[in-house]
Amino acid sequence: MNSSVTRGRRPGTPDTRRQILDTARRRFLSNGYRATTVRGVAAEAGVDVALVSYYFGSKSGLFAASVTASANPAGTIARAVEGGLDGLPERVLGGVLALWDDPASGGPLVAMLGSIHDDPAVAERFREMLEHELLARVAMRLRGPDATLRAAAFCTQIAGIVVTRYVLRLRVVAAMSSDDVVRTFAPGLRATLLPSRPAATATRRS
Repeated sequence: MNSSVTRGRRPGTPDTRRQILDTARRRFLSNGYRATTVRGVAAEAGVDVALVSYYFGSKSGLFAASVTASANPAGTIARAVEGGLDGLPERVLGGVLALWDDPASGGPLVAMLGSIHDDPAVAERFREMLEHELLARVAMRLRGPDATLRAAAFCTQIAGIVVTRYVLRLRVVAAMSSDDVVRTFAPGLRATLLPSRPAATATRRS
């Protein structure tokens, strides 16, 4: 008795979704964001292009999913923000550095930063990640009317450290060990978390 063999592209399953993500991550890392296409990812993964769109919606959605599949910035930040405020700069910066130093997660994150100017949707996703996962969480831990502003200053410094170390690769910063980066920059980060002092009232001489 002959059994029929189903030919064609594989249907959608959890394993298929993982295959699409693995393929997308390889292509984004090797070809860059601009040169990678949804159709090319679908062809290499052996699925219909409509299935990629069904799972991820768009190229920027596929890119963001392929990055977060190997890196979990939200989880890392959430764990780092827990605990006392005294050690918060060290925990957050140390956690961020660990993500970017890990080849499995750092490569996709660098690719994400490098693609911001190619697609406004990617820039928007990165902004949302900073605002909701880092800025908002830090602001909730602070007190005072300027808590959001202080959290924004904190996030700006973290982002600057990441860009100079991993994207621009400023030699003095890129050559530091992660521990040295934390020791060097944590005091400045801590200063941004302190409440601003009210302006001193000037006294007039009679």
